[in-house]
Amino acid sequence: MSTSSATMLENTLVNLRRSIELGRFPDTLYKVLSKPERAVIASIPVRMDDGRIEVFEAYRVQHCSVLGPYKGGVRFHPNVTLEDDIALATIMTLKNSLANLPYGGGKGAVRVDQRSLSRRELEELSRGYVRAFYPVLGELLDIPGPDAGTDPQVMAWMVDECCKMSCRPSPASFTGKPVELGGDPVRLYATGFGCAVVTKLAAEEFLGSSKNSTLAIQGFGNVGSWHAYWASKMGFKVIAISDIGGTIFDPNGIDVEKALQIARESGTVRNYPAEQHFNDTKMALFVEADVVAADALENQITRENAQKVKAKLVIEGANAPVTPEAEKILTERGVTVIPDILANAGGVITSYFEWAQNIQRWSWGEEETRSRLTRFMEYNFNRVKERWKTLKLERGNVTLRDAALVTALERIYAAMKLRGWL
Repeated sequence: MSTSSATMLENTLVNLRRSIELGRFPDTLYKVLSKPERAVIASIPVRMDDGRIEVFEAYRVQHCSVLGPYKGGVRFHPNVTLEDDIALATIMTLKNSLANLPYGGGKGAVRVDQRSLSRRELEELSRGYVRAFYPVLGELLDIPGPDAGTDPQVMAWMVDECCKMSCRPSPASFTGKPVELGGDPVRLYATGFGCAVVTKLAAEEFLGSSKNSTLAIQGFGNVGSWHAYWASKMGFKVIAISDIGGTIFDPNGIDVEKALQIARESGTVRNYPAEQHFNDTKMALFVEADVVAADALENQITRENAQKVKAKLVIEGANAPVTPEAEKILTERGVTVIPDILANAGGVITSYFEWAQNIQRWSWGEEETRSRLTRFMEYNFNRVKERWKTLKLERGNVTLRDAALVTALERIYAAMKLRGWL
């Protein structure tokens, strides 16, 4: 899925190397974290509706277990690669550590355009994924959840297949499930909600106020749509939205709920009656706005287009949407980037809530869960902000990403030393 000259894994390792040097950790830590503990490749045969057999390539990467069982989503996308999966699993290790969760990092994927499958074919593929990786999955070993191209229904099929194979109820083996199967009521919108909370905190810190600040959203899938919805509820004026159909722009503000309805009914937000429409799916990143949110895929803001960003604040709702070269350009121009491992951690934090409730056979209400998630996001943002200020005094030119990664690595390094790994 990488689209820049440097791959997502190469960019991830550049950031990892920089943070290890900045935090003055031993080079051995880089050697350990630059490789996953386990990477499994499987072929999943599926009988299609016309009777033929298609075989889909699938992956499960388990990056680091020093802090606990592996945790990370399963992505269905036609352009995923094993290298991408390794990068995403590495990011999950760092994200889980920064969020103070008892997890290591994992990630899974299937090379498939899930939109081309019938419901029956999608179910067979989902169940086949569990059968292929069952020996390395489990509620205390590796707990998958949803990612791009998967949703609560896919998780429902997967957890059901896992229960059949284990011959016992095991709701904690997958997260992001429907509420009726033990899922958390906030999980569906948790990543976007968490992004909105961080966007508000960042605007107050770096722009002086969040009220009536203008916000542009690139990507209107699960993350971007809920990011826009909750940010609008928190006082932001959403003025641009991009999805696969293009970009809409209206300086007077977009009715997010109406845009959501139109996108659901027509397949694209481009059918919203905005003041301006663009064919460019990245255009939302380059409009005149106080804040832009990169909520689509990796490598969206690159060396080639970073100069076109007009906002003073960039929120990474997706994983790795800003390349290291682009971030250097943005930083030199006075643009602040809120890193992915901080901004989009709401999904995995709420997955942790769901997992903990499943293990305890207990449940919380939606309002309580949202309140807990807000506290987590606020605590993590403030911790990174204070660490950034300290590092700036000690080292000079550092970014919020540097502060977040160093903070995450400190916990990982301490755990490795205590276990005798290093």
